[in-house]
Amino acid sequence: MNKIKIFLLVVCMVPMALFAAEPGMPLDKAPIDTSDNESLQRGAETFVNYCLTCHGASFMRYNRHRDIGLDNEIEVLEKLIKTGQKAGDLMLTAMRKNEGEEWFGVVPPDLSVIARSHGADWLYTYLRAFYRDDTTVPGWNNLVFDRAAMPHVLYELQGEQKLVVETVDGKEVKSLELVKPGSMTVSEYDRYVADLVNYLVYLGEPIANERKRLGIMVMIFLFGMLGLTYLLYKEYWRDIH
Repeated sequence: MNKIKIFLLVVCMVPMALFAAEPGMPLDKAPIDTSDNESLQRGAETFVNYCLTCHGASFMRYNRHRDIGLDNEIEVLEKLIKTGQKAGDLMLTAMRKNEGEEWFGVVPPDLSVIARSHGADWLYTYLRAFYRDDTTVPGWNNLVFDRAAMPHVLYELQGEQKLVVETVDGKEVKSLELVKPGSMTVSEYDRYVADLVNYLVYLGEPIANERKRLGIMVMIFLFGMLGLTYLLYKEYWRDIH
């Protein structure tokens, strides 16, 4: 039995160890609030405008966005559907796999559960950590994901950053410096990315808020039943004693 417990503990700790060992800059905390429908709607529009060209979200249908306040088909068509799909269609990219592999060297991943795979903080930091690097094919690199195949599709908004390498106490420290401003200020771009990451978190589990609400109701019910059961127990044993 002890050997089984030790085995299960090791299996559970392996993913944590791999994640902790991943090199890269410290991750910034993503301001996630999946109950903020306005943020989710802004993130959804960013997703279809900038991400859906290459990345699909094949587990999600357009009309499911009723969860975030797009209550009717007209709103969904106006805000999210750009290429003639129907409201009930899956959010699929038009790019073929062989095209993605030819252009980027790798098939762009489906983003349905990307936030559950990498975590919101990783995505939030990654989307703000691109810098110019002429040694790569796309001309960009990333502090979080070295030599990422993805180009910086939001550079017109953020601007261009360059890599700054310093030596502090004998250790190499990397940071980024904005050398060409974009159409947004730093704080505006951070908020823009936060909305997108917030949407990606929602995309990974659209039912999460409803699940939590039902969970709270179930817990309240169980605690109420516990109180009634205890009173019944006291009443039963009072006559016996």
